This record gives sequence, C-alpha cells and structure tokens, in this order.
Amino acid sequence: MQASGRNAGLGLALVSACAFGGSGVAAKPLIEAGLDPLHMVWLRVAGAALVLSPLAWRHRDLVRRKPALLAGFGLVAVAGVQAFYFASLSRIPVGVALLLEYLGPALLLGWIRFVQRKPVTRAAAAGAAVAVVGLACVVEVWSGLSLDPLGVLLGIAAACCQAFYFVLADQGTDGDEAPDPIGVIAYGMIVGTLVMTVIARPWEMDWQVLGGQAALGDTAVPAVALLAWVVLVATVFAYLTGVVSVRKLSPQVAGVVACLEAVVATVLAWVLLGEHLAAWQIAGGALVLSGAFIAQSLRPTPPAAADPAVLDRETTGAR
Repeated sequence: MQASGRNAGLGLALVSACAFGGSGVAAKPLIEAGLDPLHMVWLRVAGAALVLSPLAWRHRDLVRRKPALLAGFGLVAVAGVQAFYFASLSRIPVGVALLLEYLGPALLLGWIRFVQRKPVTRAAAAGAAVAVVGLACVVEVWSGLSLDPLGVLLGIAAACCQAFYFVLADQGTDGDEAPDPIGVIAYGMIVGTLVMTVIARPWEMDWQVLGGQAALGDTAVPAVALLAWVVLVATVFAYLTGVVSVRKLSPQVAGVVACLEAVVATVLAWVLLGEHLAAWQIAGGALVLSGAFIAQSLRPTPPAAADPAVLDRETTGAR
C-alpha cells in the first residue's frame, strides 16, 4: 500500500474488486443457514468496526479534523449502500437490483462532469458504458423485467451511495492535511454500525446459527469461518485497498474497475456454489473486463517542462 504510481493503484483496485466480490459467496450460505440478510450486513459492518477500533483510536484526531467526512463515509459509503440495496432487493429481482447498484460509476462520471465541473476522459465514459452493458448480461437483466417503481428508486439510491463512496474516498488528497484512509474507514465502520443497528435490530438475531455449520456447495464449513472471511477479507481488506486505489488512480477510473466485483461474485458462485454461468454471462464478464481496460487505458500526457512533483501526481492519476 506504500507503492506509488498508476499501476499500483490499478492493482489495488482489482484486488479490492475481488475481495468485495467474495462477500456474497460466503454470506449466502450463512443466510441459507438461517441468518436474516440485514443481520448478515450488521455482522459484517460491526465485525469490521471491532477489528478496526484500535486503528480508530490511533487516528482519533480525525474526529476533530474531519467530522463531516467520517459521518458521510459511515452513513453513505457503508450503511447507505447496504440498506438501500437490500431494500431494493426485497421488491425487485436480484439481478436487476445488482445492475442498478452498479450504475454508480456512470452516476459518478455525471457528478464529476456536471457538479464538480471537472473534465471526464472519453476512455472513462466509454469504459463505463461498456461495463454497464456487460453487467446487464452478467445479471441477465432481461429475466426480471417486471419492475416495482419503488424498488427501482431504492436501487438507484444504492447506486448514488456507491458513487459517493468514490467521491468521499478521494476527499483530502490535495494538500498536506489529507486524512489517513485507514482512519476514515475505521470511523466509517463505527458510524455504519450505529446506523445499521437501528435498521437491522440485531437483538432479534438467531445467534445459534454462528455456532453451527453452513453448506458451501457440497462442503460443510463452520459458520464462524465464513463470517471471518466476510469481515476480514470482504470488508476490512476490501475497503482499505479500495480507498487507497481511488487515491492512486481517480474516482472515475476506480469506479469502472469496481464493476468487476459483480463478475468476480458470479464466477465464485459458479465455482464454489455450483451456480453455472450461461453463455450470455460469460460474454458479459468479458465486456466488463473490456470496460475496465478501456477506462484506465488513457493516461494524461504531462507537459515537458513541468515540476517533477507535478509530473508524478499527473502520471499516477492523482487529482
């Protein structure tokens, strides 16, 4: 995570997408074993907050320096995405809800261009368009075209929250007072836990499920081991690498690369849970990969006589 450069940022973005993509394949057996989906989300966020709490204490000065950023990250990037996605999921098909959530990168480009009034590269716009078409194929959106209007609005709300995850992750990258991403994530998880506690009501959870076994395909796995994977890898590690990748690339590029999460989740479900892929889904995965490649392919050309420090920031994609 101390490495510099665009390639390091791209690598971290890919690792983050893979880590996020592994959450569903571990969470689904727990849900099938008896956990309510909202309780699963609460365990995920609360577990991450517990793991990161020592780091939150270490970066306690952020509460004074960046209270709005910490509150926004927890409310929007942690709790908002989860709550709106599951609310959408309760009203419309899974594939459609997932596609709506991953409209976030496209919404992010609109935010950067029309609200922040910053230029958006043609490569990023083209990559986002190709990735969205690929996602539609991956989730086979045509299989659930009977849509509930409120469910669609909730899915779009999840997409907006996902877009702001990248905006908030990029906050403070200019100047010497840039907040440490580890501290931002730690406090974001704490705030997210407080919000999700009200929504999920964990005191109604069937805690006995965590003491038993869950079926990962044809294999019985301790439920606590699956929970540990969701918390440590698919949440703590995924958020850490994701936020750092945004700062080394740019929100618009990192957002498109993040679309790979849905492809990773689909492939892992095929390999570990026996949920076979159709030809359309394989083709869609190739399109998402192509979109991510297009988005990061155009690099800015630095001026010949610029300061070396400026050249370094431009070639790494920092803003």
